[in-house]
Amino acid sequence: MKRLIPALALALASSFVAAQTGGITVWSKGMPPDGIKGKAEFGDHELSISHREKDGRAELHKTKADVMVIQSGTATLVSGGEVIDPVPTAPNEIQGSGIRNGTKRTVGPGDVIEIPIGVPHQFFLAPGTQITYVVVKVVKQP
Repeated sequence: MKRLIPALALALASSFVAAQTGGITVWSKGMPPDGIKGKAEFGDHELSISHREKDGRAELHKTKADVMVIQSGTATLVSGGEVIDPVPTAPNEIQGSGIRNGTKRTVGPGDVIEIPIGVPHQFFLAPGTQITYVVVKVVKQP
């Protein structure tokens, strides 16, 4: 299953083109019709684009896994460990000021990342850099 999710995300990301017709959704050049802030919800998964120009907060999703496909830019991704100063920000969503005892790795264009449900994660960007990525949020099935 863990290998299937990143492959599915890559296939989805490479076939987006900007309309919803014939039962499919297509985002032209990887951009939602509503722009960078747009997203699409499909019951068991959600699609969006994220663009960062500064460090993110630590995040933990209790009912959704994240699959990300980096389109441009680079960042340091810290994952695992424990969220520092955890605060609920929405149902089943936690954010914090950082991650204690996480694993660091550099990510860049073409990388596909799968973050399982319940795993803390946070992006750090070097000054003057940015990162843009497709996000597929896979909702936990009952």
